[in-house]
Amino acid sequence: MSAGDRLDLTLRLVQNAGKLSVSELAERLGVSEMTVRRDLNALESQGLLRRVHGGAVPVRPREEGGGFLARREWQAATKDRLGAAVAAMIEPGSRVLLDAGTTTVHVAEHLVERAPLTVAVLSLQAAEVLADRPGIELLVMGGRSRPGERSLVGPLALRTLEALSFDCFVMSIGGVHAERGWTELSLDDAAVKQVGLVQAARTIVVADATKLGVRAFSRVAPLSAVGVFVTDAAAKDVQTHPNGPLTLQTLREAGVEVHLA
Repeated sequence: MSAGDRLDLTLRLVQNAGKLSVSELAERLGVSEMTVRRDLNALESQGLLRRVHGGAVPVRPREEGGGFLARREWQAATKDRLGAAVAAMIEPGSRVLLDAGTTTVHVAEHLVERAPLTVAVLSLQAAEVLADRPGIELLVMGGRSRPGERSLVGPLALRTLEALSFDCFVMSIGGVHAERGWTELSLDDAAVKQVGLVQAARTIVVADATKLGVRAFSRVAPLSAVGVFVTDAAAKDVQTHPNGPLTLQTLREAGVEVHLA
Protein backbone atom coordinates (compact mmCIF):
# COMPACT_ATOMS: atom_id res chain seq x y z
CA MET A 1 0.00 0.00 0.00
CA SER A 2 1.37 3.41 -0.98
CA ALA A 3 1.71 6.17 1.62
CA GLY A 4 -1.08 8.14 -0.07
CA ASP A 5 -3.47 5.19 -0.04
CA ARG A 6 -2.58 4.46 3.59
CA LEU A 7 -3.41 8.04 4.57
CA ASP A 8 -6.71 7.81 2.69
CA LEU A 9 -7.62 4.56 4.42
CA THR A 10 -6.60 5.88 7.85
CA LEU A 11 -8.83 8.91 7.41
CA ARG A 12 -11.69 6.75 6.17
CA LEU A 13 -11.44 4.36 9.12
CA VAL A 14 -11.46 7.19 11.66
CA GLN A 15 -14.33 8.95 9.91
CA ASN A 16 -16.47 5.82 9.81
CA ALA A 17 -15.72 4.73 13.39
CA GLY A 18 -15.97 8.15 15.02
CA LYS A 19 -12.86 7.37 17.09
CA LEU A 20 -10.04 4.87 16.77
CA SER A 21 -6.96 4.18 18.85
CA VAL A 22 -3.43 4.04 17.49
CA SER A 23 -3.24 0.32 18.30
CA GLU A 24 -6.52 -0.43 16.48
CA LEU A 25 -5.35 1.43 13.39
CA ALA A 26 -1.97 -0.33 13.44
CA GLU A 27 -3.71 -3.71 13.56
CA ARG A 28 -6.16 -2.90 10.74
CA LEU A 29 -3.53 -1.34 8.50
CA GLY A 30 -0.77 -3.85 9.22
CA VAL A 31 1.81 -1.19 10.07
CA SER A 32 3.66 -0.09 13.19
CA GLU A 33 2.16 2.24 15.77
CA MET A 34 4.96 4.69 14.98
CA THR A 35 3.81 4.82 11.37
CA VAL A 36 0.21 5.36 12.49
CA ARG A 37 1.20 8.25 14.74
CA ARG A 38 3.14 9.86 11.91
CA ASP A 39 0.17 9.49 9.56
CA LEU A 40 -2.25 10.88 12.14
CA ASN A 41 -0.02 13.90 12.62
CA ALA A 42 0.04 14.49 8.86
CA LEU A 43 -3.75 14.25 8.61
CA GLU A 44 -4.21 16.55 11.59
CA SER A 45 -1.89 19.15 10.01
CA GLN A 46 -4.26 19.17 7.00
CA GLY A 47 -7.26 19.72 9.25
CA LEU A 48 -8.79 16.35 8.34
CA LEU A 49 -8.89 14.81 11.83
CA ARG A 50 -8.03 15.65 15.43
CA ARG A 51 -5.57 13.81 17.64
CA VAL A 52 -6.84 12.77 21.06
CA HIS A 53 -5.16 10.78 23.81
CA GLY A 54 -4.23 7.42 22.34
CA GLY A 55 -5.91 7.91 18.96
CA ALA A 56 -7.90 10.25 16.71
CA VAL A 57 -11.41 11.53 15.99
CA PRO A 58 -12.89 13.16 12.84
CA VAL A 59 -13.08 16.93 12.73
CA ARG A 60 -16.63 17.02 11.33
CA PRO A 61 -19.61 14.68 11.07
CA ARG A 62 -19.59 12.38 8.07
CA GLU A 63 -22.75 13.88 6.61
CA GLU A 64 -21.52 17.48 6.75
CA GLY A 65 -20.58 18.68 3.30
CA GLY A 66 -17.98 21.33 4.06
CA GLY A 67 -16.65 23.44 1.20
CA PHE A 68 -14.57 22.44 -1.80
CA LEU A 69 -11.34 23.70 -0.25
CA ALA A 70 -12.04 21.84 3.00
CA ARG A 71 -12.49 18.56 1.10
CA ARG A 72 -9.88 19.01 -1.63
CA GLU A 73 -7.15 16.97 0.10
CA TRP A 74 -9.58 14.40 1.53
CA GLN A 75 -8.55 11.02 0.10
CA ALA A 76 -6.66 12.71 -2.75
CA ALA A 77 -4.77 9.55 -3.77
CA THR A 78 -8.01 7.56 -3.99
CA LYS A 79 -9.77 10.30 -5.96
CA ASP A 80 -6.92 10.55 -8.44
CA ARG A 81 -7.15 6.81 -9.05
CA LEU A 82 -10.91 7.15 -9.60
CA GLY A 83 -10.32 10.06 -11.97
CA ALA A 84 -7.96 7.99 -14.11
CA ALA A 85 -10.41 5.07 -14.20
CA VAL A 86 -13.30 7.25 -15.36
CA ALA A 87 -11.24 9.10 -17.97
CA ALA A 88 -10.21 5.75 -19.48
CA MET A 89 -13.92 5.07 -20.18
CA ILE A 90 -14.31 8.21 -22.30
CA GLU A 91 -13.88 7.75 -26.05
CA PRO A 92 -11.87 10.42 -27.92
CA GLY A 93 -14.18 12.69 -29.87
CA SER A 94 -16.94 12.51 -27.25
CA ARG A 95 -19.02 15.38 -25.91
CA VAL A 96 -18.71 15.17 -22.14
CA LEU A 97 -20.61 16.94 -19.37
CA LEU A 98 -18.39 17.08 -16.28
CA ASP A 99 -20.05 17.64 -12.91
CA ALA A 100 -18.72 19.73 -10.03
CA GLY A 101 -16.90 18.18 -7.07
CA THR A 102 -13.47 17.28 -5.75
CA THR A 103 -13.35 13.89 -7.48
CA THR A 104 -14.40 15.23 -10.88
CA VAL A 105 -11.50 17.68 -10.80
CA HIS A 106 -9.25 14.61 -10.84
CA VAL A 107 -11.29 13.30 -13.77
CA ALA A 108 -10.62 16.58 -15.57
CA GLU A 109 -6.88 16.21 -15.04
CA HIS A 110 -6.93 12.83 -16.75
CA LEU A 111 -9.34 13.77 -19.56
CA VAL A 112 -6.57 15.63 -21.36
CA GLU A 113 -5.08 12.21 -22.15
CA ARG A 114 -8.30 11.32 -24.06
CA ALA A 115 -8.30 14.34 -26.40
CA PRO A 116 -9.81 15.39 -28.69
CA LEU A 117 -12.87 16.03 -26.53
CA THR A 118 -15.59 18.61 -26.09
CA VAL A 119 -16.00 19.07 -22.35
CA ALA A 120 -18.74 21.15 -20.73
CA VAL A 121 -17.95 21.84 -17.09
CA LEU A 122 -20.19 22.62 -14.14
CA SER A 123 -17.43 23.89 -11.86
CA LEU A 124 -14.89 26.69 -11.97
CA GLN A 125 -12.17 24.38 -10.67
CA ALA A 126 -12.60 21.96 -13.59
CA ALA A 127 -12.63 24.90 -16.00
CA GLU A 128 -9.27 26.03 -14.66
CA VAL A 129 -7.80 22.54 -15.11
CA LEU A 130 -8.99 22.20 -18.72
CA ALA A 131 -8.52 25.75 -20.00
CA ASP A 132 -6.07 26.06 -22.91
CA ARG A 133 -5.32 22.33 -22.96
CA PRO A 134 -4.53 21.00 -26.47
CA GLY A 135 -7.38 18.99 -27.99
CA ILE A 136 -9.93 20.11 -25.39
CA GLU A 137 -12.82 22.26 -26.55
CA LEU A 138 -13.98 23.74 -23.26
CA LEU A 139 -17.52 24.92 -22.60
CA VAL A 140 -18.23 26.61 -19.28
CA MET A 141 -21.89 26.29 -18.36
CA GLY A 142 -23.59 29.52 -17.36
CA GLY A 143 -25.12 29.97 -13.95
CA ARG A 144 -24.50 31.15 -10.42
CA SER A 145 -21.33 30.03 -8.69
CA ARG A 146 -22.42 28.41 -5.42
CA PRO A 147 -20.35 29.93 -2.58
CA GLY A 148 -17.72 27.59 -1.17
CA GLU A 149 -18.21 25.01 -3.93
CA ARG A 150 -17.90 27.07 -7.13
CA SER A 151 -20.39 24.70 -8.74
CA LEU A 152 -22.54 26.35 -11.42
CA VAL A 153 -26.21 26.20 -10.52
CA GLY A 154 -29.50 28.03 -10.91
CA PRO A 155 -31.95 28.79 -13.76
CA LEU A 156 -29.27 29.94 -16.22
CA ALA A 157 -27.29 26.71 -15.78
CA LEU A 158 -30.45 24.65 -16.25
CA ARG A 159 -31.48 26.49 -19.42
CA THR A 160 -27.99 26.12 -20.89
CA LEU A 161 -27.96 22.37 -20.20
CA GLU A 162 -31.40 21.88 -21.70
CA ALA A 163 -30.14 23.32 -25.01
CA LEU A 164 -27.30 20.79 -25.33
CA SER A 165 -26.83 17.04 -25.76
CA PHE A 166 -23.94 14.95 -24.49
CA ASP A 167 -22.49 11.52 -25.14
CA CYS A 168 -21.57 11.11 -21.48
CA PHE A 169 -22.34 12.80 -18.17
CA VAL A 170 -19.68 12.26 -15.49
CA MET A 171 -21.65 12.86 -12.31
CA SER A 172 -20.44 13.28 -8.75
CA ILE A 173 -22.76 12.43 -5.89
CA GLY A 174 -23.25 13.21 -2.21
CA GLY A 175 -24.65 9.80 -1.35
CA VAL A 176 -25.84 6.52 -2.82
CA HIS A 177 -28.44 4.61 -0.83
CA ALA A 178 -29.97 1.21 -1.52
CA GLU A 179 -33.52 2.54 -1.05
CA ARG A 180 -33.19 6.29 -1.61
CA GLY A 181 -31.01 6.04 -4.74
CA TRP A 182 -28.64 8.82 -5.82
CA THR A 183 -28.82 11.74 -3.39
CA GLU A 184 -27.20 15.13 -3.01
CA LEU A 185 -26.61 17.59 -0.16
CA SER A 186 -27.71 20.68 -2.10
CA LEU A 187 -31.07 21.24 -3.80
CA ASP A 188 -29.38 23.42 -6.42
CA ASP A 189 -26.78 20.79 -7.30
CA ALA A 190 -29.44 18.07 -7.37
CA ALA A 191 -31.52 20.06 -9.89
CA VAL A 192 -28.53 20.44 -12.23
CA LYS A 193 -27.74 16.71 -12.02
CA GLN A 194 -31.34 15.80 -12.87
CA VAL A 195 -31.14 17.79 -16.11
CA GLY A 196 -27.69 16.38 -16.91
CA LEU A 197 -29.08 12.84 -16.64
CA VAL A 198 -31.75 13.64 -19.20
CA GLN A 199 -29.42 15.37 -21.66
CA ALA A 200 -26.74 12.65 -21.77
CA ALA A 201 -26.79 9.35 -23.66
CA ARG A 202 -25.10 7.64 -20.70
CA THR A 203 -24.06 8.60 -17.19
CA ILE A 204 -21.02 7.54 -15.19
CA VAL A 205 -21.20 8.28 -11.47
CA VAL A 206 -17.86 8.57 -9.68
CA ALA A 207 -17.53 8.68 -5.89
CA ASP A 208 -15.24 7.32 -3.23
CA ALA A 209 -16.58 4.56 -1.00
CA THR A 210 -17.45 6.91 1.87
CA LYS A 211 -20.59 7.86 -0.11
CA LEU A 212 -21.98 4.31 0.01
CA GLY A 213 -25.01 3.91 2.23
CA VAL A 214 -25.32 7.69 2.68
CA ARG A 215 -28.78 9.21 2.40
CA ALA A 216 -28.21 12.88 1.59
CA PHE A 217 -30.86 15.61 1.73
CA SER A 218 -32.14 15.78 -1.86
CA ARG A 219 -33.00 12.80 -4.06
CA VAL A 220 -31.52 13.05 -7.56
CA ALA A 221 -32.73 9.84 -9.23
CA PRO A 222 -33.31 6.12 -8.70
CA LEU A 223 -30.31 3.81 -8.95
CA SER A 224 -31.44 2.55 -12.37
CA ALA A 225 -31.05 6.03 -13.91
CA VAL A 226 -27.27 5.54 -14.09
CA GLY A 227 -25.33 3.13 -16.29
CA VAL A 228 -21.93 2.95 -14.59
CA PHE A 229 -20.69 3.53 -11.05
CA VAL A 230 -16.96 3.89 -10.34
CA THR A 231 -15.73 3.72 -6.76
CA ASP A 232 -12.67 2.49 -4.90
CA ALA A 233 -11.98 -1.12 -3.99
CA ALA A 234 -12.45 -0.45 -0.27
CA ALA A 235 -16.20 -0.43 -0.94
CA LYS A 236 -16.25 -4.22 -0.75
CA ASP A 237 -14.59 -4.26 2.70
CA VAL A 238 -17.32 -4.51 5.32
CA GLN A 239 -14.84 -3.68 8.08
CA THR A 240 -13.96 -0.36 6.46
CA HIS A 241 -17.39 0.42 5.00
CA PRO A 242 -20.21 -1.50 6.68
CA ASN A 243 -22.74 -0.33 4.07
CA GLY A 244 -20.46 -0.94 1.09
CA PRO A 245 -21.08 -4.56 0.05
CA LEU A 246 -24.87 -4.29 0.41
CA THR A 247 -25.02 -1.05 -1.57
CA LEU A 248 -22.85 -2.52 -4.34
CA GLN A 249 -25.12 -5.57 -4.51
CA THR A 250 -28.22 -3.35 -4.78
CA LEU A 251 -26.59 -1.30 -7.53
CA ARG A 252 -25.83 -4.40 -9.57
CA GLU A 253 -29.40 -5.66 -9.08
CA ALA A 254 -30.61 -2.31 -10.45
CA GLY A 255 -28.59 -2.88 -13.64
CA VAL A 256 -25.74 -0.53 -12.81
CA GLU A 257 -22.28 -1.61 -14.00
CA VAL A 258 -19.96 -1.31 -10.98
CA HIS A 259 -16.21 -0.72 -11.34
CA LEU A 260 -13.85 -0.87 -8.35
CA ALA A 261 -10.70 1.14 -8.97
